[in-house]
Amino acid sequence: MSHGKSGMLRLLVVISLWGIQPADAVEFFVSTTGNNANSGSSDSPWQTLQYAAGEVGPGDRVVVRPGNYTGFNLTTSGFPNSPIEFFAELGVMINNENPVTNRDGINLENASWIVIDGFSVDGMDRAGVRSVGVDEDEFAEHVTVRNVTATNNGYWGIFTGFVDDLLIENNKTSGSIIEHGIYVSNSADRPIIRHNESYNNRGNGIHMNGDASLGGDGIISDALVSGNVIHNNGLGGGSGINMDGVQNSRIENNLVFNNHASGISLYQIDGGGGASGNVVINNTVHQASDGRWALNIQDASTNNTVLNNILISDHSFRGAIDISPAALTGLQSDYNIVISRFTTTGGNSVMSLANWQTLTGQDANSIALLPADYDELFADLANDDYDLSPSSLARDSGTSQLAPLYDLLNNLRPAGAGFDRGAYEFGAAPAGGDFDFDGDVDGRDFLLWQRGGSPNSLSAGDLADWQANYGTGSLATSRAVPEPSSAILFLMGCTVATFLVDKVSA
Repeated sequence: MSHGKSGMLRLLVVISLWGIQPADAVEFFVSTTGNNANSGSSDSPWQTLQYAAGEVGPGDRVVVRPGNYTGFNLTTSGFPNSPIEFFAELGVMINNENPVTNRDGINLENASWIVIDGFSVDGMDRAGVRSVGVDEDEFAEHVTVRNVTATNNGYWGIFTGFVDDLLIENNKTSGSIIEHGIYVSNSADRPIIRHNESYNNRGNGIHMNGDASLGGDGIISDALVSGNVIHNNGLGGGSGINMDGVQNSRIENNLVFNNHASGISLYQIDGGGGASGNVVINNTVHQASDGRWALNIQDASTNNTVLNNILISDHSFRGAIDISPAALTGLQSDYNIVISRFTTTGGNSVMSLANWQTLTGQDANSIALLPADYDELFADLANDDYDLSPSSLARDSGTSQLAPLYDLLNNLRPAGAGFDRGAYEFGAAPAGGDFDFDGDVDGRDFLLWQRGGSPNSLSAGDLADWQANYGTGSLATSRAVPEPSSAILFLMGCTVATFLVDKVSA
C-alpha cells in the first residue's frame, strides 16, 4: 500500500472515531507543502499555522501534517461542545516563535473552548504553549493542552494565566531554561493537571500561583494534580510541585523524585491566602541528596490532610515534613511512610517520628524507614522504578479515607487486602485501552495509540483491549473535562483500525 493510501485510511479512522461535528464545522489541513491561497482541504492544504488560526471558528478542527513550522497566535473562541481544535500528526515541530507575540510557540490570547493536541515545541524565547485571559474580570475558560512535548524553552513549557476549567494532560515539559515546566497562574479555578512528565527544568516541575498582585482573589481552588511524574527539577530553586495560594484541592498519585529543591510545597507568598484545605494523598516523594524537604507546608496553610504518602530523602539531615507552627492548625497526617525527620523550625531543629507524634498527635500509623531500607519498598530503585516490590511495607497498609480509586497508572485501588501507600498500587490491573489514563476508553485513546505517544509501548494487542472496552463509560473520579464530540461510528472505526494494524505493522 502506498503512503498516500495509508494516510487516507488514517484520516478515515480519525473522522469515524471523533464523531460528527456541528453542521457548520469544518476540518482543515496545514502542510509545509501547502499554500495559503488553497481551500484548506485535505487535498489542498494551507501552508502556515497562523493563516489557519485566522480562519477557524467554533467546532473547526485543524489537522497539521508532519514538518517544521512557525507557531501561531489564536484569539478566536470555540463554543461549549464545539471547541476549536489544533491537532498535530506525529512529526510536527514548532521551532519558530509565532509572528504576533514573537516569544511563544502557540499563544492563546483570551481564547476559550480550545484544544491543543500533539505538538512538539522547542526553543521558544518565552513559552512553548501560552494561554491567558485578559485579567481578573475577563477569564479564558475550558482550554485543553494535551500530548504536547515542550523542550528547551526560555521560561516555561506550558504557561497559563486567568484560565478557568483548564486541562493540562499527557504532556512532556523539559529543559525550561529560567523557570518551570508547567506554570498555572492567577486566580483561576478548577484546573486539572494530570499524567504529565516534567523534568530537567531549572525551577519547578509544576508551579501554581494565585498571585493576588495581578487581581482577583489570588486563590486557585478546586484543582486536581494527579498522576504526574516530576523529576530532576529545581537546580535554580522551587519544588517538584509548588502551590502558592492553592486551596481545597487534591494532590494525588504523583511520583516526585530526584528533585533538587523541595518535593511538594504548600505556602503563601504571592497568593491571596495560604494553601489551605488541600488533600495530599498517595504520592511518592523521594528527595535527592542535595534536595530540601519532601513535603513543605508553610505560612497560614492550614487544614491540610496528608495521607498514604511515601516521604523519603537522601539528604544528610533534611527529611519528611517541614511545617510552620501556624500551618499545624487543622493538620491531619497519617498512614505515611517517612524518613524519621520532621521540623517546625525550617530545619533549625529536627525531630524523630516518635517525637513528632508526641508533639503533634499526628502520624500514629505512619512508618519510619532508614535510607538503607528504601530498596525494600520499590521494584527497582536503582533504575527509578517506584512500583512497589512484593514485600513492600507500603502494600495493603494505607487508609481508605479519601484515597483515590485509581493509582498513577490508572490501575484500580485497592488490589489486595487494603489500599497501598504511595503512587502505585501493587498488582492492580488497568482499564484495557485507556492509553491516556483519564478513566475513559474513547476515541482519543485510539489517536494516542496511532501516534504511539502513550507512556506504554502500544501494540496490536493494546488496540484489541481498546476495542473491547471502548465506550464502557467513565471510570475516573475526577469531573468531566472539555473534549471533542464523542465517537459514534465505533464499528466503522474498529474495522478500519484493525485493517490499519495489519498494514502499518507489515
